[in-house]
Amino acid sequence: MSISRILGVILLGAGAVLIVLGIVASRSLADSLSSTFRGQFTQNTTLYLVGGIASAVVGLVLTIGNFRRPR
Repeated sequence: MSISRILGVILLGAGAVLIVLGIVASRSLADSLSSTFRGQFTQNTTLYLVGGIASAVVGLVLTIGNFRRPR
């Protein structure tokens, strides 16, 4: 297994954890109040969700992608 594939699996797992943390944070009292009055998530919740999605996408590309150099 190559280094990029191992790194991809790690990033994919970290992305999944961050997405779950973002979903849990979006159901908190502070986020509910922020959503009610401002119409948007708190900054931490947004960072969890965006960071998790970005990490998962990069991890998926590294895990599935074929990055061998042409000979």
